[in-house]
Amino acid sequence: MKKFWKWKNQTVTNQETQEQTLERTLFLNGTIAEESWFDDDITPKLFRDELFAGNGDITIWINSPGGDCVAAAQIYNMMMEYPGNVTVKIDGIAASAASVIAMAGTKVLVSPVSMLMIHNPMTAAMGDTTEMQKAIAMGHTPFGYRIENGIAIIDEPAATKLRQLYKNYLSGMSLSKAAAEAGILTYHGTAKRLMETVHYLGDSFYPAIIDKETYQKAQEERKRRATKLGRNNKQTQMKKIQIPTCFHMDEVTALHDNPMKQAEYLYSLIESESQ
Repeated sequence: MKKFWKWKNQTVTNQETQEQTLERTLFLNGTIAEESWFDDDITPKLFRDELFAGNGDITIWINSPGGDCVAAAQIYNMMMEYPGNVTVKIDGIAASAASVIAMAGTKVLVSPVSMLMIHNPMTAAMGDTTEMQKAIAMGHTPFGYRIENGIAIIDEPAATKLRQLYKNYLSGMSLSKAAAEAGILTYHGTAKRLMETVHYLGDSFYPAIIDKETYQKAQEERKRRATKLGRNNKQTQMKKIQIPTCFHMDEVTALHDNPMKQAEYLYSLIESESQ
């Protein structure tokens, strides 16, 4: 097992109050676990023991391209469980699995010249359209179905509720009430998506749950109600997002013997000119 983390503990004295506190710093450099923690009981326990061996606030310096998602998930959960404050400082890059760990920070600091990269879960698939659909289903299976041996089948109890949702809505109920009366405890937006999901008509992967006539009537009813409420033909104003591209740094007036303190001080001098 190759350790990708390193602890540095030191006692810091407050110059004004002379109070001494333990400063704990964790460095995460390189690949997060070159060997997966999937079936590893030893390494996670070692990390946890070192984490909870002390107390007080923790500063984590991250410079990692990512690595094992299982290890990252476990470290994230351990950090969230830790009782002290956790300050994350991205030193160079926190990508992929490393970005998961970064999200455990009570405060996350990213230098303008550092990088935080987050991506969707990835997989690989090979074969015909059915195999592609199976890969897609791994990410999200619509309400009313379940996947067995790579094949989508109807989850009859859920499908019954779904059919009742359509029936209730076409009877005149509001979308939220139609869902609640059907036994689907959800929000208005989610219920709306259930009414829009075309998979319920059946395709090459998903068997049909709703007949075409009922589905079409539901879409027409949704459009009619939206028109009555003045929600159609409403231009959506796109919010202009200004991404900072210019920064300035105040004059350096202090020098610290501790390089970590000096780096923290220098970071604090950087400000965006677009604020």
